[in-house]
Amino acid sequence: MDLKLYGLRALVTGASRGLGFATAKKLAAEGVLLVINSRNEDHLHQAALKIEQETGVRPLTVAGDVSQKETAESVVQSAVTTLGGLDLLTTNAGGPPPAKFEDLDDTAWQNAFELCLMMHVRLIRAALPALRQSAAASVVTFTSYSAKQPIPNLVLSNTLRAGVLGLTKSLSQEYGRDGIRFNSVLPAWIETERVLSLMENRAQLNRSTIEQEIEKQAQQSVFGRMGTADELANAVVFLLSPLSSYITGVMLTVDGGMYKALY
Repeated sequence: MDLKLYGLRALVTGASRGLGFATAKKLAAEGVLLVINSRNEDHLHQAALKIEQETGVRPLTVAGDVSQKETAESVVQSAVTTLGGLDLLTTNAGGPPPAKFEDLDDTAWQNAFELCLMMHVRLIRAALPALRQSAAASVVTFTSYSAKQPIPNLVLSNTLRAGVLGLTKSLSQEYGRDGIRFNSVLPAWIETERVLSLMENRAQLNRSTIEQEIEKQAQQSVFGRMGTADELANAVVFLLSPLSSYITGVMLTVDGGMYKALY
């Protein structure tokens, strides 16, 4: 299927590994002109090289911590300048640490606020002028199914990612007449480095093993397994593509049936 993505221009943040990397690789394979971002410059260049080896397309790189106001703005401006405009944006970064509510001070909450909510706000705000000039503008925010179904020991994520859903829905209404679509993906337990880290934390709390915790969580899916980063990326790339031109304001759980509610 031709997703009509060839030649479009995209910025993917948090792209040196995990969900962002898988998304960038899928976009590169579709012929998208690509700028990728992450905090670690070495990891970012390694990711770009791997994408080139697997797709034949070498994405451009802009390193920086997008949870920082000035950095988020400069990353977007660098991408727009390099690509000559911007059509597609995914806002993605790592998650906050696991913790119980009483163990979190104001600094922890503020850091999570910058990472989990303001990161999206700043990237989108900086990208809006370029997106308004696009005939195929599409934004996908990365959140988590914890925004709908809270996960134990992840109160920071549970709280702040719900705010991103409100942001995404609001922007879909506000900018629809400008031709800009806004959707969000809500992954559940996907095989990534972050999930392994969370499973390690659970193992320590439960005095079990990482393997036992992975198996326990996998059984919450109707498929009896966790998802893969490529499976999440497939959904993101479709939502970004012109083939989903009448889809906006959608909060898509990619969860293998782990989210149990009707809505």
